[in-house]
Amino acid sequence: MSDITDAATGPVLERDGARATIRLNRPKHLNRLQAEDLGELVRLFDQVEADPEIRVLVLTGTGRAFSAGYDLNSVAERAVSANAQPSAGSAFEVVVNRLEDLGVPTICRLNGSVYGGSTDLALACDFRIGIDTAEMFMPAARLGLHYYRSGIKRYVTRLGVDNAKKLFLTAQKISAPEMLRIGYLTAMVPEETLDEEVDKLANILAGNAPQAMRGMKRAINEFARGEFDEAAADQRHRDSMRGDEIKEGIKAFAEKRAPKF
Repeated sequence: MSDITDAATGPVLERDGARATIRLNRPKHLNRLQAEDLGELVRLFDQVEADPEIRVLVLTGTGRAFSAGYDLNSVAERAVSANAQPSAGSAFEVVVNRLEDLGVPTICRLNGSVYGGSTDLALACDFRIGIDTAEMFMPAARLGLHYYRSGIKRYVTRLGVDNAKKLFLTAQKISAPEMLRIGYLTAMVPEETLDEEVDKLANILAGNAPQAMRGMKRAINEFARGEFDEAAADQRHRDSMRGDEIKEGIKAFAEKRAPKF
């Protein structure tokens, strides 16, 4: 995957067959997210989900870092303002929650380190494949910031209480091997094999039954958040037993070939 080298822009959407890639593209500033990027990301997520030909989304960054998080200048302006303003965290929270709930499976291609709010952006993806020189940290405690509710919940449900406390309360950087150990990374690879590993996983996901994956992803996320809709999940299961996907899946299995969903 070649990096974009043009002038810094907002997030860029690329399409390659059944795969969509959204790339954060402000490399000189370590892909720090600006206020205008947030609405654009939601728009791109909506665009990806509305396209039935897209079966998997890869989220990545340009250059040597995945993302340095949300622009602290915007947060600082709100902190010193005499008037109450809408929280920057609230706008960011909408973006991350939208990504987590995206119907298609998502892979974060961690091409480098990840900091601040973007650690949660990556965590909202279904899988995270990162290079072995990456690092991460959550500086909220150093900044005097109480992180938004759904972000803390995501850390706790995906990484566990002890790891969430270590990352949030100490605000210490951790290395890629530690990111892998605590479950933040799905896989850790040398930089030269990053694309190979991402391609391998993306191809697997793109070849599986999209409706079945969509429903099971929803159920897994609901379980993790303690919001499981049992009736809806049961109905999806019943519908799948009579759907076109299972017919093709069973036929392909009997014919010893890859299914064509």
